Amino acid sequence: MEILSSIENGILTLEFNRPERKNAITAAMYQAMADALTAAESDTAVRAILLTGKSDIFTAGNDLEDFMKNAPTSGAIEDRSVYQFMMALSGSTKPVVAAVAGNAVGIGTTLLMHCDLVYAADNAKFSMPFVQLGLCPEFGSSLLLTQIAGYPRAAEKLMLGEAFGAQEALEMGLISKVLPVAELRAFAEGQAAKLVALPASSIRVTKELMKAARKAPVTDAIAAENTHFGKMLSAPEAKEAFMAFFQKRKPDFTQFA
Repeated sequence: MEILSSIENGILTLEFNRPERKNAITAAMYQAMADALTAAESDTAVRAILLTGKSDIFTAGNDLEDFMKNAPTSGAIEDRSVYQFMMALSGSTKPVVAAVAGNAVGIGTTLLMHCDLVYAADNAKFSMPFVQLGLCPEFGSSLLLTQIAGYPRAAEKLMLGEAFGAQEALEMGLISKVLPVAELRAFAEGQAAKLVALPASSIRVTKELMKAARKAPVTDAIAAENTHFGKMLSAPEAKEAFMAFFQKRKPDFTQFA
């Protein structure tokens, strides 16, 4: 199973389990997580959700081979499993805890902005290399990271796409706490257990109130990003970036205006 899913003591745990490919996410993995989150909404046995990976890798982001194979040539973005997963995550009324160790690339960082409590190991590294792939930010990250970190830092991270460590992520406000790798999982599970023990209705209303002001702007940002992302995916810059990736060479964007 490339996504390990279990419900125990009120916690739905979704774990990336594809270490041989650095937990790169396929369309099937997105669908599995989307289905689990959707089912959790109406499951009273689930009172909190935990997203995690391995001790040395959270996720390398999209599996690019699978991504290109399943890239839509027509049709709505809403039909894609990644969209269904991100909308289920963003719209979850239940508290979501994330535990990040190792690299969190691309959507691996984007999804954290839609979680409630985010904890990272001291070996965690975050990156959003969309521009490096000839693309643009996704799923509200252009808005959310700016709100979280401020424009100057968000611009640095989104325009350059360079990796940054757990301490900087903490200073930016992207995560809540940095822990030793060996302590991360138990700590995150403990925080989720605290949420389980609290009144579900109080957690639900508190989360709704906190997210209310940004709900419409995030929806608008996602729609705008999706429009640009779809167009850019078939543009020459993205084709050069993906070709260079598969050929293991540095892309040359100087030929494009």
